[in-house]
Amino acid sequence: MTRPFFALLLAIFISAATIAAPGDAQAIVTLSPPPPGAITQSPAGALAEDAAVYAARYGVALQEAMARLRAQEASVGETDAIARLYSDRLAGISIEHVPVFRIVVLLTGDLPVADRSISAGGMDVPIVFRTGAPATRARILSAIEEHQAEIRQKLIDPPGMGVDQRTGKLLLAVGADDADLTGLTGIEAEGEAITGVPVHAVELGRETNLVVVGGQILENVDHLAHRRYRCTSGFVVTDGTRTAITTAAHCPDDLDHIAADGARTPLTMVGAWGARYQDVQIHVGPDAMPPLFQAGSGVAGMRALATWRNRSSLRAGDFVCHQGVTSGYSCAEIAVPDYAPPGDLCAGPCPATWVAVEGPTCAHGDSGGPVFLGQTAFGLVKGGSYRADGRCLFYYFMSTDYLPAGWSLLTR
Repeated sequence: MTRPFFALLLAIFISAATIAAPGDAQAIVTLSPPPPGAITQSPAGALAEDAAVYAARYGVALQEAMARLRAQEASVGETDAIARLYSDRLAGISIEHVPVFRIVVLLTGDLPVADRSISAGGMDVPIVFRTGAPATRARILSAIEEHQAEIRQKLIDPPGMGVDQRTGKLLLAVGADDADLTGLTGIEAEGEAITGVPVHAVELGRETNLVVVGGQILENVDHLAHRRYRCTSGFVVTDGTRTAITTAAHCPDDLDHIAADGARTPLTMVGAWGARYQDVQIHVGPDAMPPLFQAGSGVAGMRALATWRNRSSLRAGDFVCHQGVTSGYSCAEIAVPDYAPPGDLCAGPCPATWVAVEGPTCAHGDSGGPVFLGQTAFGLVKGGSYRADGRCLFYYFMSTDYLPAGWSLLTR
């Protein structure tokens, strides 16, 4: 199967930053029952739905797809240990799905490391070590932090930046004007002169926050302007005494929840956090909320949140899914676990703390929606990059690591 163009160019190694995990829900929270008529998927049913997308994408049987997704999650501890062991040489860790399911570790230097195999999720998973990378992930991330402002000044449109996990290079995702004027080769040469690390430049589309213009879950109606704004609800969170729902901070402050039957419930905003590494706001309703989120279509798509993945354990090639009120349900590979969106979408320049996922399924109105696999939370959708014809190249999300202080994911 031919991989999407963006996937051939973009990937990055897992984050080495140690981030505090969300706290467990406190016992004093009283949960409401699921909505009437809601069918909550079993853990196996939730995984099977995501595995069906995987099976179609990679041309494998459903049982093989389920085994691979179990192995993907079960191998996190092993790759975390590899990242610690080779921290001074590590350029990237990625998951490959074609021609076989395996883990690839990219290291600097020429000292070889023997390949190995682990048992994860009930299957044997090869781990292949490749050497000769031109720079470590840590060095490239430092170059992004130190030279982001200078690189932005050299280009017409501030680029997206990240770490190309499969090559050990700094990725510059530039707009069409810069690509036409300077050429990708010229941009790479200038970027290398500025940063002192190897650079790989690609031309991407227009990037924006996924603004609220379509969908069916969270809604704001401006009667004076005769306009309707919509976003997507994310995960249920708690501060220990209240339960609340998340969405993106760039969504309207005043929102109503629209149920599947059309029932409208006004929500009250607790706060919004929309700068630097965060794009999240929190709303409470009149009643306590169960730890459920929508995946798929209809009431049969309800899932109970069981756990989460920290950003420090994300790898290029990890298979994840997302739900958007405009684009619906879809799954794809993580392309860049450490991505800095272009422009000033983070109330100023963005740090490389966002996670980019391959398209082509994302759309305006998906803002705030959940990113997940099975019953595991990964993050909340922020924005995306689009071709001139409007086709989604990729979307990016905020890790649930960055929920505001005092709030944590509510799990079953």
